[in-house]
Amino acid sequence: MTTKDATTGFWERVRVPRFRSGEPRVLLFTSGYFLQREIAGACARLGWPTLKLPLPQGGRGSTAFLESLLTAAATFRPDFALTVNHLGLDRQGTLTSLFERMALPLASWFVDSPRLILHDFPGQTSPWCALFTWDLDTLAPLKAMGFEQAHYLPLATDTVLFAPGTPGKTAWSASVSFVGDSMTRPVLTLRARLKPFPGALSLAAKAAPGFAASPIRSALDYMRESAPGLLQAWEDLPDTPSRLDLEQFLTFEATHLHRLERVRALLPFSPLVAGDPGWRELLPEGGRRLLGPLDYYRDLPGFYPRSLVNFNATSLQMKGAVNQRLFDVPACGAFLLTDWREQLNGLFESARETACYRDPGEIPGLVRHYLDHPGERDRIAEAARKRVLAEHDYTHRLKSMLKTLRRRYA
Repeated sequence: MTTKDATTGFWERVRVPRFRSGEPRVLLFTSGYFLQREIAGACARLGWPTLKLPLPQGGRGSTAFLESLLTAAATFRPDFALTVNHLGLDRQGTLTSLFERMALPLASWFVDSPRLILHDFPGQTSPWCALFTWDLDTLAPLKAMGFEQAHYLPLATDTVLFAPGTPGKTAWSASVSFVGDSMTRPVLTLRARLKPFPGALSLAAKAAPGFAASPIRSALDYMRESAPGLLQAWEDLPDTPSRLDLEQFLTFEATHLHRLERVRALLPFSPLVAGDPGWRELLPEGGRRLLGPLDYYRDLPGFYPRSLVNFNATSLQMKGAVNQRLFDVPACGAFLLTDWREQLNGLFESARETACYRDPGEIPGLVRHYLDHPGERDRIAEAARKRVLAEHDYTHRLKSMLKTLRRRYA
């Protein structure tokens, strides 16, 4: 047999019909990144055969990784491959072309800003790459970039991990608690990177309060509509990475201000705040209790049920979308007071299953109300948990993804 014959035979072996059985075979790219563990657990609960393919350090493709991928395609014969945030793909488009040649669908689930990620992958649209995004607001921009297969797929929770009865520490008991980053370190990191451009940095810092208060969803759109001087400074930056850094700085600084204002509104209730050391400098002593960062898997399932009111202040990277906490807290049987988000309405029956604030001025009154009315608090938590169990486990998200992929590739 010639080398050409062997090569032809290999491609014939990997280009097989997909989605011919009830349980799809999933090739999952893994690196320890957020969501990969949840996906693997959901696949196991669904009974879907899954092969984990570890990514090289740095999350980008390598020669060894390509060889492992080809071997898996030939021996495991997956129905589709699944990655998070485009991890594993390379700037040159080698992997994208490879999936097309193998006629193997690749699903990439974005749980962070697609714009900040996809700038590394110009012109890499492919009919064999289906994008899923947790934020409905990013769907139209993805399609405008040429990704015809772009779909909305919100976050969810692992209802096995986040379940009532998980033991927690006595020190976690609180009337009101908040878990989250102050954004101090990310802001300082971006300030350091943008130090060569002091004018642009100063304009972005001045614009941050306006962006925090604005209904405009993205930093770049805010510059275009409300901050022409900052937009000009953004355009004058020398390269794309610097421009993305400036957008991210505006978003993170706005989130820092937004979150700080809301957490300060909790101070009359002596909240328990778990997060980075930045909170120690931002919140006065005597009006709060502080914990260091909590481990998502080891700590949070036992932390949430020990608070009467869990508080949520979502990052402004996702002004319309909801974060993980909206599903995790009620899955534990605990109560959550969250900031209202437009996409919440498609996930919960808002008046019955959620407690929301729209303005920081509402926070003290709402916290006092729910502390004083445990029966109402419990009814909302119970209704939200029923909704999560019925619709918002990661098994539900993967079933939705499978339905979309079957419709396109079966």
